[in-house]
Amino acid sequence: MANLNIDSIKDRTFDAIVIGSGMSGGWAAKELAEKGLKTLILERGRDVKHLKDYPTTNLYPWEFPHHGVVPSAVQEANPIVNRCYAFGEDAMHFFVKDAEHPYVQDKPFDWIRGYQTGGKSLLWARQTQRWSNFDFEGPARDGFAVDWPIRYNDIAPWYSHVEKFAGISGNKDGLAELPDGEFLPAFPLNAVENYFSKHVKDKYKGRHVISARCAHLSKPNQIHLDQGRGQCQERTLCQRGCPFGGYFSANSSTIPWALKTGNCTLRPFSVVHSIIYDEKKGKAVGVKVIDTNTKEAIEYFADVIFLNAAALNSNLVLLNSTSGRFPNGLGNDSGTLGKYVAFHNYSAHISAEYDGYKEWATDGRNPAGGGYIPRFRNVYKQETDFLRGYAAGFGAYRNNTRNSEGIGADLKHNLAKKELGGWSVGSHMMGETIPKESSYVMLDKDKKDQWGVPLLKISVDYDDNDAKMKKDYIEQMTEMFTSAGFTNIQAHTDTRAPGLDIHEMGGVRMGNDPKTSMLDKWSRLHACKNVYVTDGASMTSTSCQNPSLTYMAFAARAVDHWVNEKKKLNA
Repeated sequence: MANLNIDSIKDRTFDAIVIGSGMSGGWAAKELAEKGLKTLILERGRDVKHLKDYPTTNLYPWEFPHHGVVPSAVQEANPIVNRCYAFGEDAMHFFVKDAEHPYVQDKPFDWIRGYQTGGKSLLWARQTQRWSNFDFEGPARDGFAVDWPIRYNDIAPWYSHVEKFAGISGNKDGLAELPDGEFLPAFPLNAVENYFSKHVKDKYKGRHVISARCAHLSKPNQIHLDQGRGQCQERTLCQRGCPFGGYFSANSSTIPWALKTGNCTLRPFSVVHSIIYDEKKGKAVGVKVIDTNTKEAIEYFADVIFLNAAALNSNLVLLNSTSGRFPNGLGNDSGTLGKYVAFHNYSAHISAEYDGYKEWATDGRNPAGGGYIPRFRNVYKQETDFLRGYAAGFGAYRNNTRNSEGIGADLKHNLAKKELGGWSVGSHMMGETIPKESSYVMLDKDKKDQWGVPLLKISVDYDDNDAKMKKDYIEQMTEMFTSAGFTNIQAHTDTRAPGLDIHEMGGVRMGNDPKTSMLDKWSRLHACKNVYVTDGASMTSTSCQNPSLTYMAFAARAVDHWVNEKKKLNA
């Protein structure tokens, strides 16, 4: 230890340390601080405060120097992050630039990151679905990965807990494969989306098109107003940061809530090097940090560590936390650390046209994005030549058309006159991938970043199961579109690398057996009981639902477990 000053050590000692201030880290900090624990949040990026640090949130299109388009020089300098749907001139300041935070790709992988207070909670698509028992029972039933140590009933109360605070819009759809939650009013489907929903329900048993569930305040409750948040204005400019707090982000919700307790300290510009393990005490005692700006090494101490650095970075931190007891990474008695990484397969989509409902147009914007088709393949039994299944988005819209004929005054008149064209419809696939030992991350033996932390080497890929699932999605959606009377049906696949879905999971998986997993049913390391991991790294399998809501619920549940253990003097 570089500094043995007792007062300095006291100033750097807390009840709890949370690594990462994003989706799940914000929840861990909020729950810890609310329960009276003096909590330190370590964020490797800059501090982004709600309202104050959203520089583009209220700009008009003509106020952007490049009218919203990322300059070609920036695109060329960032070939990875430039592929992200939200990397535009209005939000590129919230993304990690490729050259500043390198990593090693054994196989192509687009690692999309946001290093700032709130992390990627400023940038997410805000889709929120609960998992069901079909998901938690999947590995045991279908013979892949290891059995989840929990089931839906274990997590259901915590889904409710985070939904009420975050604010989730949706309908009570009564589907076993997609459990209902604590919902604010749903954003309605438009005429063609509603038509397709009714058609699918009438013609296809077990298939549904529902209003997408999303983390937007369609009608705020008092708890949301108490957070200083307001009703969603349906601007669909969410990636800029919302000045109304209309959607859930750590910046607008959990982090301010934690800070106002007086029990929470946020330290930005803090790259976590490793977790400190005391071999005599047999537990973790703190965290080693490298100050982003000064490169100074500083140690902070606490009774408990919550690791929420986002899936792959949480793997990196544990892999780099070595000691005599854990030469291959903290808690890695099983040898599974960094392995069985998986993601979501978004590499297929389909478009078409519809000639009906010309008397209807869309009114305003839908921040939920339209419809959602829950998984309908292999739900109750195995019925295909691939494991698991896929969900899908569905949306319909009408474009304006303009007549560009004529010259002079005639041309101006024609261009100024807007006419609605026909309906376009589209869907995109969200497929579950199977965790495999051959999909892994590890530390590069030679290369380090500017703070002396080894670079992460990523080796993750698609497999034959993904190809079969993608083929089935195209076949099923084509048949459903045809049946509904849609025309000009065009199926598309792309060659995107894994990672662009931004739903990477695994590497520190939960399980019942310490010999084959890293975490117990409470999200804590089997071999180091005061370290909890509740972000995407902890996932044993991926389901096909958007995962953020599950991370939030895991984080709140884990904090409750730690506090109860402390009360019983077990921790």
